Amino acid sequence: MVKVLVDDTEQECEEGMTVLQACEQAGVEIPHFCYHDRLSIAGNCRMCLVEVSPGPPKPQASCALPISEGMAITTDSPSLRAARKGVMEFLLINHPLDCPICDQGGECDLQDQALAYGFERGRFVENKRSVGEKFMGPLVKTVMTRCIHCTRCVRFANEVAGVDTIGMLGRGEDVEITTLEQTLDSELSGNVIDLCPVGALTAKPSAFRARSWEVDKTFGIDVMDAVGSNIRIDSKDGRVLRILPRLHEDVNEEWLSDKARFSCDGLTRQRLDQPYVRKEGKLQAVEWQEALALVAQKTRQARARCAALAGNHCDLESLYALKKLLQGQGSQMFDARQGGAQFDPSLRGGYLFNTTIARVAEVDALLIVGANPREDAPTLNARVRQAWLHGKLRRAYGVGVRCDLTYPCHWLDDKPQRLLKIAAGKDGVFETLSMAKRPMLMVGYDALERSDGKEIWRLCGAIAEKAKMVREDWNGFNLLHRSASAVGASELGFNRGLEGVQSLLVAMAKGCVDVTFVMEADDFDTEALDRCFTVYIGHHGERTAQVADVILPSAAYTEKSGTWINMEGRVQRGFAAVSPPGKAQASWRILRALSETLGAAPAWNDLQGLRENLTKEHPELGEQDRPLKAAWTSLGKAGALREEAIVARCDNYYMTDPVSRASETMSACTRTRRELRTAASRTSASQASRP
Repeated sequence: MVKVLVDDTEQECEEGMTVLQACEQAGVEIPHFCYHDRLSIAGNCRMCLVEVSPGPPKPQASCALPISEGMAITTDSPSLRAARKGVMEFLLINHPLDCPICDQGGECDLQDQALAYGFERGRFVENKRSVGEKFMGPLVKTVMTRCIHCTRCVRFANEVAGVDTIGMLGRGEDVEITTLEQTLDSELSGNVIDLCPVGALTAKPSAFRARSWEVDKTFGIDVMDAVGSNIRIDSKDGRVLRILPRLHEDVNEEWLSDKARFSCDGLTRQRLDQPYVRKEGKLQAVEWQEALALVAQKTRQARARCAALAGNHCDLESLYALKKLLQGQGSQMFDARQGGAQFDPSLRGGYLFNTTIARVAEVDALLIVGANPREDAPTLNARVRQAWLHGKLRRAYGVGVRCDLTYPCHWLDDKPQRLLKIAAGKDGVFETLSMAKRPMLMVGYDALERSDGKEIWRLCGAIAEKAKMVREDWNGFNLLHRSASAVGASELGFNRGLEGVQSLLVAMAKGCVDVTFVMEADDFDTEALDRCFTVYIGHHGERTAQVADVILPSAAYTEKSGTWINMEGRVQRGFAAVSPPGKAQASWRILRALSETLGAAPAWNDLQGLRENLTKEHPELGEQDRPLKAAWTSLGKAGALREEAIVARCDNYYMTDPVSRASETMSACTRTRRELRTAASRTSASQASRP
């Protein structure tokens, strides 16, 4: 530890800290623009000036100056105030006075610091410089005349996102931040908007729609993947305008994927806002009483021949209510793995991300099986990149579809048979994994949604055991989920057996199911529903709604208070930001009303009562914001593997669920990425044809 004086107050700091970090630790605010604690130091803006002794007689940039024993730091003096005013005056020389029309107004670092540290007037009378707008794709809007060249966006793109699209050209007053008219081809591109300390980069989809002080801010949980990113939902007049990340060091840090951030415009399109019943082959709008009465009648007749399938966005409360409804009829046919992922939901250690998201930084060897972390969990992939960039990760291997993960990965094979060699210790990869101190294995849905998915899952468990990935102080076996509801459904016992969905669909096809409840699930083969009475509880008029006999409109994730469990088993709670449209209701309310119509009203009447019953049956789910503990259990002996190569089960990152498929912004991103891929293919073909 190093002792320093910050404004005559002694402070004990870790060796290697900068002066700015020492001042922040002491609770002293140092103005800055270019510095960001998750990015490398640039020292561009010169706003973070302090005086140090011993040291040079003039003010120093605190962000780039390391502390030393006995250093005396002065953060406020007449000379420092004059220097900061001079720096601010230079920064504002070319900055336009367009705050009234800037989307950054009200939450702009430049506004705040100009008020606190700036000069009372400008003295620059020469012609101001104007910079043209740069094209950065359908998500990021640019007004580059406002840019102060802090290079936060450049450093984020290179260091965190792992793309080299943004850079700086020119020198002196001719310097510009540019993409050379290219799209930011990253699943994390929207984070440059949050990083920009001025209004140079703003959100294109929500441009000019509201001022920052006009919106209602609600804390929520993202359901677009299984990471469970903490989000802030900004709404106005009953509509969600934008979604921003909330700081959570152990989950998403302060980043958010583009799909989670920008797909919210899909929440208002193709919505179901009233109940429907199919009459004479056509869906007709009805009142709640009529729809519930018909469903209750069919359910009474079916009794134990009822089944249920839940989708990727379902909260714990809705899953619990649906499970209780079916159990009340004597049925045990329900599952939430609509894609057909095969893993044993009775073995907690076999379906959790056991390493935990935060400890990915400690990994020194990695094996990826049937997954693309860059698209399955972009914020998690950014942590893996940081482990490679700044940590100890030096070896990453992959079995499955070759893809660019933004860090070096040696793709071994696209067939699962390579795993047999690794498990037998006849592959150099096994030696690397077994010699590593913190090895990690990630198995994804591309492997588990095959007909031999359970065998690959078991084989990965065997590799983890033999390579000593599972120890008392470390568990390197991880299942990389895509579904926000997968872990919660497994914890509640809603997922059943290794082949849950396949067995359900087979039972439907054989005519063994009379009534099927489909809750927010649209990504499965709906042909099996032709032979049974289908009740769809959902919020978008998509695939399942087209074949349903009864539609009961439900609330989306921003319209209800709910609990979700992320891939590492962390229980988190989100809150309703807006009301559901029309006559739609939260799923748990619909299921309680249906139970009452059946004459078997549950013991709870409100959300609080439901949660009390849920935690009484599952006490471990009552503890918030802490990963569940899982004792390791052998996953069993693997059987035969198919010869076919592992293929990507998801071919479009931007459209994976009803909300994102309804989003115009995600449609624009899809078109842009398709154009990028086409152009890249043409370039590759042209280069290959050259002599």
